[in-house]
Amino acid sequence: MRLGVLDVGSNTVHLQVMDAHHGSAPLAFQSFKEEIRLAEFLTVNGELSIVGRDTLLKTLNRLKNAAKDIQLDDMLAFATSAIREATNSEEVLAAVRAETGIDLQVLSGADEARFTFLAVRRWVGWSAGDVVMLDIGGGSLEIATGELENPEFSHSVMLGANRMTRQFLTGDPFTEKSINKLREHVRETLTPLKDKIGDNSNRTAVGTSKTFRTLRRIQQNYLPELGNSLTRTGLKAIVPKLAKMTYNQRAELPGVSASRATQIVAGAIVAEEAVTLLGIEKLTQCPWALREGIVLQRLDWLKS
Repeated sequence: MRLGVLDVGSNTVHLQVMDAHHGSAPLAFQSFKEEIRLAEFLTVNGELSIVGRDTLLKTLNRLKNAAKDIQLDDMLAFATSAIREATNSEEVLAAVRAETGIDLQVLSGADEARFTFLAVRRWVGWSAGDVVMLDIGGGSLEIATGELENPEFSHSVMLGANRMTRQFLTGDPFTEKSINKLREHVRETLTPLKDKIGDNSNRTAVGTSKTFRTLRRIQQNYLPELGNSLTRTGLKAIVPKLAKMTYNQRAELPGVSASRATQIVAGAIVAEEAVTLLGIEKLTQCPWALREGIVLQRLDWLKS
C-alpha cells in the first residue's frame, strides 16, 4: 500500500510517500519538503496572516505537482501546532480544500503525542517496558508515557524550539538575560506536569525529532565518551557552549543546518530542563515519529 503522508507543521510542510503493509515497518519511498516557518505568520491576534495562508496554498500546490506522477492508494493529510492555534484555522482549512483539494485534519496536542508514542512503542518493542517519550517540534513539546501502545499519559505544551526562540531569545549570541527568562518559562510550564508524568527512573526514555537528533550529534562531537544516547550530563555540558556561540558558529557545527542553527539553543534548553525535571538520565533516539505513527494507526484501522 502506497500512502502519501502530508504533515503541515510549524516549520515545514512535508509530503512523505511511504510503502506500508500491516506487520512490517513503513518504508520511505520519496520525500518532498519545504520550509516555510508557518508559525511566524501568526499575527498578534493569533490569526494566520493572508501572506501566510497564500504561502501555505502555494507550497501545497507545488508539493502536489511534484508528486503528481506517483500513484497513491491514500493521502493522509494533517496539521499540527501552527494551524491548531490559529484563530482563523477554519477559514484556512476551507481555503486549502477549495484551492488544493486537500482535506487537512488538525490534530490536537494530545493526539499528536499519542500517534508519536505509537510509533515509538512499535520501534522500541515490548522489551523496552514502560516508556517515556519526548518530542520537541517547532511549535510544541509532546510528552507521553505508558507500557502499552496507547499511552497512559499524553500531553502537549507550547515549548517548541522555534516558538521559544521567537518568544524569548535575543542577541547574537543570545543574551544571558533572555536565556534565563526562557529557562524560567520552561520550568514553570513543566513543573505542574511532573506529578502527572510520574517517576521515570525505571522507564525507557526515548527522544524523537530533529532537535534531539541534532543535539545527539553535537554531544557525539564534543563528548564521544558518552556514547550514542543523548544524556543529561551531555546536555548540561553542551548547552552553555551553544548559548555562547553566534548564529554563524552554530551553523558551522557538523550536523547543524542553517535553519536548525537558529533554534537549536532554545531546543537544547527545553531538552535539558525537561530531562532534569523529569529525572531522565539518557534518551534513546527513535527515527520514527508522528508521520510513522499516523501510518501505523491507519494500517491498524484497515485491519480491524
